[in-house]
Amino acid sequence: MEQQRRIVSYLRVSTERSQGVSGLGIDAQRATVADFCQRGGFTLAKEFVEVESGRNNERTVLAKALAHARRIGATLLVAKLDRLSRSVRFIATVLDAGVEFRACDVPDASRLLLHILSAVAEAEAAAISQRTKAALKAARERGTRLGAENTACRNLGDSTVRGRVAGQAANRAKAVAAFADVLPTITAMREQGLSLRAIAERLNGEYPRQTGSWQATQVKRVLDRAAQG
Repeated sequence: MEQQRRIVSYLRVSTERSQGVSGLGIDAQRATVADFCQRGGFTLAKEFVEVESGRNNERTVLAKALAHARRIGATLLVAKLDRLSRSVRFIATVLDAGVEFRACDVPDASRLLLHILSAVAEAEAAAISQRTKAALKAARERGTRLGAENTACRNLGDSTVRGRVAGQAANRAKAVAAFADVLPTITAMREQGLSLRAIAERLNGEYPRQTGSWQATQVKRVLDRAAQG
């Protein structure tokens, strides 16, 4: 009976740059798992963490997590179903691995419901990708500079500048560089009609900041800086 109450958690973040190094994505998932175990009376036997794209089905750490859960008769637990994958085929493979599987966001979901939810997530991911590409294309056609094309996303520091002017320039360059990678994503979501608040909420799940969390004001600041570039 005790074995049936044991949990092996699997936490995944997409990249070291956006989530793996900062640990914010991991911390959020870890807190969700801890809350789930406390409310359900489960014991966390072991935690497995993987830094890997959700599109990559070659998950060596996940394989180890499944093997360990199978060996000790524990349940494999993820904080959110989409942290495991948005692929129907991949989810089906995990469900057929001979290990009880649960997700904190759908704790009582049956195998059928998990299949349905993964199918919906897969379709949503494909739709988001298409909308993002279309929004980026429309932005470029209007002359909007994105990513490396935007001079605001380049290092503007000048080694000849001294004193306070140099410090201010360096600070501006650092601030600009901090959002260079995420700017195209923010621009695309704005083009799709998402509010600043909705964009911030999505960024907190995919591109968490190293300090604090995304707020509507930060999103607006990123867009304003890009417009000034």
